[in-house]
This record gives sequence, C-alpha cells and structure tokens, in this order.
Amino acid sequence: MITAIFDMDGTLADTLEDLADAVNHGLRELGYPEHTYEKYKHFVGNGAVKLCYRALPEDKKEDTDKLHELFSQYYGQHFLDKTVLYDGIGECLKRLSEAGAKLAVATNKPQDFARSIAEKLLPDIDFVKVLGGCAERPKKPDTAIINEILSEIPESGKVYMIGDSDVDIMTGKNAGITTIGCAWGFRGVEELKSAGADFIAMKADDITDTILK
Repeated sequence: MITAIFDMDGTLADTLEDLADAVNHGLRELGYPEHTYEKYKHFVGNGAVKLCYRALPEDKKEDTDKLHELFSQYYGQHFLDKTVLYDGIGECLKRLSEAGAKLAVATNKPQDFARSIAEKLLPDIDFVKVLGGCAERPKKPDTAIINEILSEIPESGKVYMIGDSDVDIMTGKNAGITTIGCAWGFRGVEELKSAGADFIAMKADDITDTILK
C-alpha cells in the first residue's frame, strides 16, 4: 500500500493572497505597516500565530494575540476569495486514489480552515484524515500529526510527505518517511534541496510519477 500525506498551503492550494489579505487587514486595524504578497512567502509555514508574529514590527510583537484575533475574524469570511488549487493537483490526487493510495493532509494551517478548503476545492477526494494546527498536538516539524494519520492506516506501506517548505521536509525526515518537495510553492527549490528532499516535483504530475513509478 502507498500513503501520500500532503501539506496544504503552497502544496495543494495557493492560499497566499487570502492569508496575506487577512493579516494586512489586522495590521491596518492596529495601525501598523502592511506587507507585500512576496514577503508573506517567508512568513507562512509554522501556523497562524507564528504568521502574525512575523508580520508585526520588531517592537510590537506583544500584539501577536490581537493581530491573530483580527486575522482569524477576517480570514474566516474570506479564506476562499482568491485561494485556488495549483495546476494539476486535482488530477494528481485522483490518479493516486485510483491506484489505491491512501491520501491525507497534514498542515500547520488551523484545522477548521484546512478542512473547509479541502471540502470546497477537493470534494471528490476521499482523504483518510485532514489534520491541521490545533491545541491538541504540536505543529510540524513535530511528527505527532504524521503519527495520528498513520494510526488510521494500520498497513500504511510506503509513506510519502509532500510539501513546499523545509518544515515539510523536516517533518518527513523526523518521521522516517520519503519526502517530495513541491517547487511551485512558497519557498522554492533551493530551500527544498537544502532541507534534503528525497525528490523535487516541478509540476503536479511529477508527484504521481514519483509515487507510482
């Protein structure tokens, strides 16, 4: 059996602009400078609280909770305004599923948002689990989220962690599973190579071909 575990932001879906718009909204409300979309590529990856912390001015980090609250309120109403699947992702997941692979999502994105995006953008994909950031488990690169997914798949077989950042690659390595880095995501090929990704996918079909080869 094959088990393919996917990150979400920067891997399955381009969520960057909705995330950035929500944080920038909060920054405006607090009277702080906003950031470009490009800047947010380096803010995301470790959950919403860390995203807000990174976006604040260096001397205003104590306002992280305030910004996170404003972010959450705005994002809850606008998280699908601009978010779309990356090219070929739907077909990639369909091919893997038809080949008998078990599919799951492991993301640091807040769990409710992750599940809503999966339901809205990938309604025909039967994920074993869609797990995101929550108070009950530590975030990636801790392996708790991987362990919880694999506990639902007793015969998980060959397991892959697929993501766009060093966090995803480190998570896979910490869990002792094969890693595939997605070049189209927020962080780029060099970060994935430096993190030691086992494979680099330049397009969605490369994921399928690597796993089913």
